[in-house]
Amino acid sequence: MPKKEGKTKVQLPVVWFLVLNKNKQRVKFLIIITQNMNLEKILAISGKPGLYVLKVQTRTGFVAESLTDGKKITVNLKSNVSLLSEISIYTYEGEKPLAEIMQRIADKEKKGEALSHKEDNVKLTAYFKEILPDYDEERVYPSDIKKVLNWYNMLQAKGLVTDEASAVAADVEETLAAEVKVPAKKAKAKTE
Repeated sequence: MPKKEGKTKVQLPVVWFLVLNKNKQRVKFLIIITQNMNLEKILAISGKPGLYVLKVQTRTGFVAESLTDGKKITVNLKSNVSLLSEISIYTYEGEKPLAEIMQRIADKEKKGEALSHKEDNVKLTAYFKEILPDYDEERVYPSDIKKVLNWYNMLQAKGLVTDEASAVAADVEETLAAEVKVPAKKAKAKTE
């Protein structure tokens, strides 16, 4: 079989709801759930470059798909794996979740690409200070900043960085536009 070239499509979950409107007619609503900076299934695997998406959990580990090249790999349970949704950055007041920091970068860059992780440490720390002014400089190393910026740029390149507020508003408009009337089911007559 020849390999397919090009980008992999991201399948968005779809939910249909059946409700009654004020005229007691059944109406079907389509709600498309978008991926708004959702880091729940995004993984960083120790010893492997890039980010991965959790696909299937198996008895001995799980299958993950690379965001960079789309290749699927099996990961043993003994591997050191971090969910991006579980990662936080130290601040002087406590910890900030990575999703919040990614959203701040997205707001600053207007959903565009951030500063390259290959810049020198002085530029990286100055940039990160703009994003998160109260980050703990003693516990957050330049290598951590490089990882965050590299991960953000990977997610941004795949189109996974979106504006949460405008995406929700667009979903509501799409939902109202996708309203479909469904005829009521007829009751079956009893035969005696």
